[in-house]
Amino acid sequence: METFSVAQDFLLNGEPFQILSGAIHYFRIPREEWYHSLYNLKALGFNTVETYVPWNLHESKEGVFNFEGQNDLGAFLDLAQEIGLYALIRPSPYICAEWEFGGLPAWLLTKNIRIRSSDSQFLTYVKRYYQQLGPILASRQLNRGGNILMFQVENEYGSFGEDKDYLRSLKRLMEKQGWDMPYFTSDGAWLATLKAGTLLEEGVLPTGNFGSKAEENFKNLQNYMKENSFEGPLMCMEFWLGWFNRWKEPIIQRDPQETVTAIMETIQRGSINLYMFHGGTNFGFMNGTSARGNTDLPQVTSYDYDAILDEVGNPTEKYYLLQEALGQWNPDLEQTEPLVKPLMESRVIQRKRSVSLWSTLDQLTSSKKSLYPMTMEELGQATGYTLYRKQVAYDGYPQYYRLVDVRDRAQVFINQIPVVIQNQDTIGESFEFHSQEQMDRLDILIENQGRVNYGHKLLAPTQEKGIRTGVIKDLHFLAGWEQYPLSFDNKMLQKVDFDGNWEEGQPGFHEFEFELEEPLSCHIDVSGFGKGFISVNGHNLGRFWEVGPYLSLYLPAAFLKKGNNTLLLFESEGVIKDNIQLGPKPIIKEGLEAQKEEN
Repeated sequence: METFSVAQDFLLNGEPFQILSGAIHYFRIPREEWYHSLYNLKALGFNTVETYVPWNLHESKEGVFNFEGQNDLGAFLDLAQEIGLYALIRPSPYICAEWEFGGLPAWLLTKNIRIRSSDSQFLTYVKRYYQQLGPILASRQLNRGGNILMFQVENEYGSFGEDKDYLRSLKRLMEKQGWDMPYFTSDGAWLATLKAGTLLEEGVLPTGNFGSKAEENFKNLQNYMKENSFEGPLMCMEFWLGWFNRWKEPIIQRDPQETVTAIMETIQRGSINLYMFHGGTNFGFMNGTSARGNTDLPQVTSYDYDAILDEVGNPTEKYYLLQEALGQWNPDLEQTEPLVKPLMESRVIQRKRSVSLWSTLDQLTSSKKSLYPMTMEELGQATGYTLYRKQVAYDGYPQYYRLVDVRDRAQVFINQIPVVIQNQDTIGESFEFHSQEQMDRLDILIENQGRVNYGHKLLAPTQEKGIRTGVIKDLHFLAGWEQYPLSFDNKMLQKVDFDGNWEEGQPGFHEFEFELEEPLSCHIDVSGFGKGFISVNGHNLGRFWEVGPYLSLYLPAAFLKKGNNTLLLFESEGVIKDNIQLGPKPIIKEGLEAQKEEN
């Protein structure tokens, strides 16, 4: 049985061991493609894989747990071990990761608790989750024949709080699950965050997160440990290879040679975890959101991250440059040729049929009635859209409306006529509508564009989505609402009924069918469409938006099949085309091409 411990060095079987790790998130890569990414990590010459564990993926509905299929963390770890990789596991309740709500379940927002704190009720929910997760990880520790070397207690907590009782409580909960391998924390490598986020008195190893200036950052970390009489090895737990991207902004990339030089400087001083080795995709509605002042800035569907492997999982220039540099640094390092996926050649598929959201709404979901609007969370919904509906009496000209405290993006229709689109910058501005009808049907389609994943706004009320206060007509709040929760999960999308009609300018569903002799990965060109998402054969590929920077969505071969395939596109602006193109390369909006940045 192998052993691993933390002393002045990492010790594997009693001998000094340098961790060369890469981040691969099992939840951002189709299960069928795990092997490809893990193999390429081993082929690079690395010995360890790191992954977060998102709580909201495994307990998206309170008390209902899912560790099967795509969520089978145990199978991911077993496969990594078969390939010859050790594992670092980051199962903290909060993960950041540019992931919806930083991995926290949305249902926590319905509780009167303080997240990421020693609040006893919050810890009770964490305990219940860990009781389900515990056996999966305990049995896969190195000292029990598995491959797990270490566990993370909390993630960048020094950038959020300084509640040491919370950190100690988390560690106790983990220990009760039989997780008895060493523990670590990861924080920015400067004094304030290290002081707030570490747990040295419990013997928990502090690690640093940075993407450059290894000498300076490791010196900060080393001095902090020395000043607190703590002995331990140096490790960069997140070496940032690139960055995430947001809508309307240029794609961020980093010079490959400069990146490799900075990686090698880090490796020569300590252990490393590359973030990301393979970024993958924010499938479905699981993208996170940045916070800038009063504005939340949703991140895009692609999590390419300018990583060592591209979004598809194929080696980039960084991969080959790094592999060469590693071989020169250590000629005895075991390295092999990486795997490369073939990609689909360009082809055009035709739109088969369309239907408006209004025409098929009753087939998709049932309404919930209330006097005043209910938030998405109160409706038991975590992600997607919610439609709010009310019959409004005509009171004479002019008729003014105002949406009060709404998140995130609202499309207003009256009698199915598009009236206004409001986002965070314009919510609250009044608008008018002149009708000749005695009764108007007011429809407000709200999109949850993603919850904040980092910083103080995790605690902000803006993370509750939908209509949070109400809708004003004239000077009074309207009462008597119907709400239609539109999670747009696969079960709901199977109910789309195309017997109804669709008119230009209306939100609706559009079906495309195509035949394949051989399923190959590709990118779907969505230029010429407005805003929405795409599902292929029941797999939600994520959001698209004409503002860019990406005008394509990645479609993995794993989601395709030989023979007939169905592409279902939901488009909310009423802007569509009669055909759509599949091809080998992502499409970038002109003017938002990559800009080079150094970390």
